[in-house]
Amino acid sequence: MKIIIAPDSFKDSLSAAGVAHAIAEGLAQVWPTAELVQCPMADGGEGTVDAVLAACNGELRSQPVRGPLGVTVQARWGWLADSHTAIIEMAEASGLQLVAPGQRDACSSSTYGTGELIRAALDLGARRIILAIGGSATNDGGAGAMQALGVQLLDADGQALAPGGLALTNLARISLEGIDARLARVRFEIAADVNNPLCGAHGASAIFGPQKGASPRQVEQLDAALGHFADHCASVLATDVRDEPGSGAAGGLGFAAKAFLGAQFRAGVDVVAELVGLDAAVRGADLVITGEGRFDAQTLRGKTPFGVARIAQQHKVPVIVIAGTLGEGYEHLYAHGVDAAFALPSGPMTLEQACSEAPRLLRERASDIARVWRLGASA
Repeated sequence: MKIIIAPDSFKDSLSAAGVAHAIAEGLAQVWPTAELVQCPMADGGEGTVDAVLAACNGELRSQPVRGPLGVTVQARWGWLADSHTAIIEMAEASGLQLVAPGQRDACSSSTYGTGELIRAALDLGARRIILAIGGSATNDGGAGAMQALGVQLLDADGQALAPGGLALTNLARISLEGIDARLARVRFEIAADVNNPLCGAHGASAIFGPQKGASPRQVEQLDAALGHFADHCASVLATDVRDEPGSGAAGGLGFAAKAFLGAQFRAGVDVVAELVGLDAAVRGADLVITGEGRFDAQTLRGKTPFGVARIAQQHKVPVIVIAGTLGEGYEHLYAHGVDAAFALPSGPMTLEQACSEAPRLLRERASDIARVWRLGASA
């Protein structure tokens, strides 16, 4: 029997590799001779670098960069030497987890550090750069990242703009004279599970600004500033991508990556699945087990279990989900390749308990699933 174990991480609890390992241990209790293929996954957010490197034997690198509020942070990124491919999680340089809740400032936070990671990849000779852009603390339209790559954003006095999205209100001119020439030789891909446009009621500022510290008034100001930035970009680049799906991802970094770097937008889970060879692994399997921290209707927006189930469905392989919690609308996934779903807790418990006891609970649920499967097979 061949079983593919392809979960995402359980946030604040276990990495995707840790989840896969615990599930494998539980299955092995019932099926000691089964072929258990662990294939940790991600959808473009936290854990993408770790998932890819675990499957591809890549190199984990680290780089000091400017964090979202200007303080230096040590940011990790992945390098696949054979294909000259860099995997960059923008959250490592510009992520919300780097800023304490009381210090979050959507108006002045910057993606400059993400641009520095791109520059580090260029120094290694990258030919392909994958930008995983979930979990940002920023709302600057990717302006900071572009400044780090040599794009000049100038005010009416010819001075460089200050960091942050609100400063874009003062943008008077964009100069591409100093942009890093190596960018033209690189294929960029955006890996994300967000398809919002840059501006408007469903844009970066309106939807994600509040969680990054923006007040209702600041949301309006930031939205106008990003629109102003997009106007200038359209005049310089002769293209306008502000309304394309994904331009609002990561506070608008998706917009800048498309506009300045020609990046292709792809569902993060599809990018990771391709890199780890999930399609080939699923072929000929008897069962796929996937999972995530919260499994609900939002999973349909391109999160890991949805992407895994879609691949398994193509090969007519059944899929079972193990999740930290089953939220509203999770049953909609039954029409998209998921055959059954199980919650992790074995009884009433706090979130803290569930997180701390996740390895044991995962082993138990996996063992339970194997026992039921074995019973059905023998019927």
